[in-house]
Amino acid sequence: MSYEINGTIFEADEEGYLIDLSTWNPELADLIAKDEEIEMSDDHWEVVNFLRSYYEDFQIAPAVRVLTKAVKKTMGKEKGNSKYLYELFPYGPAKQACKIAGLPKPTGCI
Repeated sequence: MSYEINGTIFEADEEGYLIDLSTWNPELADLIAKDEEIEMSDDHWEVVNFLRSYYEDFQIAPAVRVLTKAVKKTMGKEKGNSKYLYELFPYGPAKQACKIAGLPKPTGCI
């Protein structure tokens, strides 16, 4: 699988996760989100940017429970809950948001 922007090919695994994480950019995130049937809003970007920062700090893509707790700690309880995150990323907040953020599939995700 791959994504293409202006003739540049971005390789992904069979599930759509980028092979080379360093190739990620916001335009590519929009393309991946479109493929996931998500229209990116400021709220989506807030979670995606949070995940990228989290990955930079810890070198791991968090599973949904860890993501929820970390978002709650950073952004407050109105955003740090499963209901809010599933509204943004209905096919799994950790799994779908990490894909859009250009991160590996979180450990423990099926």
